[in-house]
Amino acid sequence: METGFSGVVRVDLEGGLSLEQAHGYAHRGWGIRNEVDTVLGIASGTKGVIALTVMSLARDALLPLSAPARTWLGDDLPLIDDRVTVEQLLGHTSGIGDYFDEEALGDIDDYALAIPVSDLSTTAAYLPILAGHPMVSEPGERFRYCNGGFVVLALLAERAGGADLPELVATRVCGPAGMTSTAFLRSDELPGGVASGYLEGFDGLRTNVLHLPVRGGGDGGLYTTAADVRAMWEAMFSGRLVGPEAVEAMVRPRSDVPELRRRYGLGFWLHATGDQVILEGYDAGVSFFSVHQPSTSSTHTVLANTSSGADPVHRFLVELLGF
Repeated sequence: METGFSGVVRVDLEGGLSLEQAHGYAHRGWGIRNEVDTVLGIASGTKGVIALTVMSLARDALLPLSAPARTWLGDDLPLIDDRVTVEQLLGHTSGIGDYFDEEALGDIDDYALAIPVSDLSTTAAYLPILAGHPMVSEPGERFRYCNGGFVVLALLAERAGGADLPELVATRVCGPAGMTSTAFLRSDELPGGVASGYLEGFDGLRTNVLHLPVRGGGDGGLYTTAADVRAMWEAMFSGRLVGPEAVEAMVRPRSDVPELRRRYGLGFWLHATGDQVILEGYDAGVSFFSVHQPSTSSTHTVLANTSSGADPVHRFLVELLGF
């Protein structure tokens, strides 16, 4: 299959590594190729890690799922209904308005943010663009994918957990899971071994540094490796991160999303009929899929440093592997 793919592919079947390949360039200008341990962005794949962080705080009674978000928001974001709960934010049923509404987006490579991306380096910095969006439905009424909801979750997690989001993710998820190459990095100071994200339809050298928040938050912006993604799935389903009951709650279907032939739990997409658990991300210069099948402990993961490169490879693997 010829796709011009740039990124990393990893397949683990029945608990063992079966395939690990890298293609394309991490840095086109310098001719630096992607390697299997190259660190790449995962866009909305970040939401699964945020969900695990929130569930960890809930386990410690710091951020109960049934609690109103207003408990930690105080006077911030007054248009969020006082009845909205942590659990509704995790399941995309809060009904809050979205600062980055994917249903209203044009081309993914457009300049979509309303403020300079250099301003968005902390979770609190999102407050101006989270504000001013009225509720779009009653809390708990229906599923509506909401990027802003996960930024609000990040804000709640910081206030309940007493630390900034990168530290919470590092101590509550990445450390216990052995995800040694995963972090929130600034796109304007990427270290060696990290791939730049490239836009499509330009001269081939234009990166996404002016398109996305300079440092990601609750709804995206995490950088990781294929091996670390596999480590996350293993740690999650072994119960090392939040315990079996919390994992069961996260992968229990809460909403049917028939237009995507999927269901949704808490922070994770679910297969329409099978037991597969899915993370995906799609943004300017970034695309990502990872599918884990708990019944066989099998995973396939595709990380790409282009806007849509992961999708055809993921579809090929689904057809080839059957999950």
